[in-house]
Amino acid sequence: MKMAEKFPEDLLNRIREEVGSRLDLSADLQDEDIRETIAGVVLDESRERYLSLGAKKELISAVFNSMRRLDVIQPLLEDESVTEIMVNGPERIFIEKDGHMRRVDLKFENAEKLENVIQSIVAKVNKTVNEASPIVDARLRDGSRVSVVLFPVALNGPVMTIRKFPDKPVSVGDLINRGSISPEAAGLLEKLVKAKYNIFISGGTGSGKTTFLNALAGYIPANERIITIEDSAELQITNIDNLVSMETRSSNTEGRGEITIRDLIKTSLRMRPDRIIVGEVRGAEALDMLQAMNTGHDGSLSTGHANSSGDMLSRLETMVLSGAPLPVAVIRKQIAAALDIIIHLGRLRDGSRKVLEISEVQGYADGEIVLNTLFAFREAGEDGGRVLGFLEASGNRVAKTVKARMAGIELY
Repeated sequence: MKMAEKFPEDLLNRIREEVGSRLDLSADLQDEDIRETIAGVVLDESRERYLSLGAKKELISAVFNSMRRLDVIQPLLEDESVTEIMVNGPERIFIEKDGHMRRVDLKFENAEKLENVIQSIVAKVNKTVNEASPIVDARLRDGSRVSVVLFPVALNGPVMTIRKFPDKPVSVGDLINRGSISPEAAGLLEKLVKAKYNIFISGGTGSGKTTFLNALAGYIPANERIITIEDSAELQITNIDNLVSMETRSSNTEGRGEITIRDLIKTSLRMRPDRIIVGEVRGAEALDMLQAMNTGHDGSLSTGHANSSGDMLSRLETMVLSGAPLPVAVIRKQIAAALDIIIHLGRLRDGSRKVLEISEVQGYADGEIVLNTLFAFREAGEDGGRVLGFLEASGNRVAKTVKARMAGIELY
């Protein structure tokens, strides 16, 4: 992780300039061509000053990463144990590893170099970011999510946060092995997904909502047609052949061409989906999602930010109100009719991610949405800083069994 720090900037700059003089960098060059040229320049450099074989390899990688990859943070992206990279300006870089956050001894040459890396990322997904439009969400080729904020919104230089995702999608079996969910709860969720219950996943930032949504999607029968809708495509659904993935688009410099989640949900309804998966709802699109669930698109899945299952219901109300001034009672009835199950995730103080609650949206009564808690996480102390506990069945059973019966599935 420190390889770029081992070499003086004037050496790195000199090699980059020499490579640029030997190659037409505006041409569509292959990585191998650039790496070979760098290797040649480094070999020439080693005739002037001693470089060990290991140093030569590191120097070639450092120069290549700065020219073709993401510069000093490329090794962090290649480190599978790093789950998040936070760049707070060119000189302050933090990572999350094994559930813990720490600063790393890396820095970009200057703010301009960091901005160049950001622009290269954003351009590859046909988005723009500049002082006039300083906030953007993008993604890397491997599906990692990128959030960028530039000056004047970010006061300490360009800020970039990269949420990494594993090359191989996490399965529910993996989550069981990690202790994130119990086998009993996972077994029930498998039946609920197959029976086309509408499921909503809530949780705070970094609680694992997208990972859990992706894992649940693994239970969807392979013969169905699925449409996914996201701000930045992150889902890695590999078990469905008839899959359509759609992504929002920001407006251009003239303020035109924006395509929102609301637009995509409405479009998806004309594409004959068996299920619609909305990566995350944040605003008025909640109404469109609920209406889709209420008009024959059972088995739909989505996520949202909240601190509890009850809080998620309140947030959904607020989201719907932001797009349609409906009476609260009408909104609550629609939520109760659309949603079947809410799964609430949390990140505990030891950094572990757990399913904290699974509740059935049982119905609407006396002006309130009624929740039926099926499972709840119970803490059982600590062991060396690790939080102990288990996902305990409440003893309540799913009350709405019509979908299960129609699918020929016995829940219990």
